[in-house]
Amino acid sequence: MKILKLLSIFFLSTVLFTSCVINDDPYDDSITLEQLVTSYDLWYVDYNRTTGNVDIPFLSKAFTVSFQNGILLANNNMVGLGSVGNGYGDQIGYYETINGVLEIDHDEDGFIDLEVIQLAGNEIKIRDSYTNATYYLEGYQKNNFDYDFVFYDNIEYFLQEYVAWEKTNTSAQGAINEFDNENFLQFTPEQNTTFRSSQDPFGTDIDYIYWDYVGAYEVFDVEGYDDLKILTLDYDSSGNEEFELSVINDGEVDLYHVASGTTYTFNGRSNIVYKNAKAKGQIPETRKRFKTNRKTKKRNTKV
Repeated sequence: MKILKLLSIFFLSTVLFTSCVINDDPYDDSITLEQLVTSYDLWYVDYNRTTGNVDIPFLSKAFTVSFQNGILLANNNMVGLGSVGNGYGDQIGYYETINGVLEIDHDEDGFIDLEVIQLAGNEIKIRDSYTNATYYLEGYQKNNFDYDFVFYDNIEYFLQEYVAWEKTNTSAQGAINEFDNENFLQFTPEQNTTFRSSQDPFGTDIDYIYWDYVGAYEVFDVEGYDDLKILTLDYDSSGNEEFELSVINDGEVDLYHVASGTTYTFNGRSNIVYKNAKAKGQIPETRKRFKTNRKTKKRNTKV
């Protein structure tokens, strides 16, 4: 009886200890690869953490990817994020999970076999074992996905997703300044630091806009703010024009001109859908993401 009691205590202690070890693990290694990749509605591609010198093309183009019953979906655009494809984006191919391997059949890029490693409960890395290209993805359900964060974290791409931004309102507050004359802006996807501006009249057809000026722009993070950016436009004649940039929705932004105290509202004209842009001749090739290394500025506003 004593031996049995001691064995029972030992067995119970072992189970409890083992349970503690399992619970401390960042992930459940008992689930299948299929269960893992389908456990979240959206996988956000944290491109800044990407390693390797060769791309996994479909991941370099995507902000999010989703795996649904063999169908591969992606949001390759900021505009429409949360609404296109019921939030999942467009179908870009198919996938299978066979013998622990993620097999991708992409509409344009063809077949690729990938290794998936779970790093935490909602974090995985996807690796091409041939090239060692590695991408880090964070899992979210649609109802707790922070769309605002994604827009501000990828603001350069968002600015590029319209052929032109048209000024639609100028606040009554603010001093007269040279930027009052600029009615259109364009941020080119071919060069991530180039903008164009035009003084053409409101309502000008975007195919006939004359771009008066071409210059450099830069986006800065703002110390202490996640929902605000600083945008500088480099005009040779007047130097840098500095704005506080706020995203109103996926077709509208406010630019607060720091020097004059004027707020300008710009609306996007002619959204570039990157899945179809190359075929339509809107861009020379399908856009891929790039790593951002923004500087941080303190807020310097008259408000």
